[in-house]
Amino acid sequence: MLRAPHASGYIRVDWFSPDGLNTWGDTRLFILGTEGYIEIRKNTDLAGRTGGSHIFVVNHTSTQYINYAQGDLPYGRQLLYDIIHRTETAIPQAHVFLVSELALRAEQQAIRLGNMV
Repeated sequence: MLRAPHASGYIRVDWFSPDGLNTWGDTRLFILGTEGYIEIRKNTDLAGRTGGSHIFVVNHTSTQYINYAQGDLPYGRQLLYDIIHRTETAIPQAHVFLVSELALRAEQQAIRLGNMV
């Protein structure tokens, strides 16, 4: 789950895909706001467009489709650069530490439900 002052959203990854889906795994990011939403389909488009990185933007007046397959996605190369050069171009180190701390706290406070091992 993601939350900001004027929007919220969630990321969903399905690894167990139906045989009829043209890819193994389906990754979706939903950003929900007061004026509309954005859906990013990383692996596939259910309407049949080929490739990945499909973006759908919906607001009060329209539905827009954006094919971002050829778009620049710098995070991976910036992260590698940061690791090699000890810089913070992809993400500040303090942010990484905070996220790690929050994940450990959430795990510590989690309550097991049912008979799951």
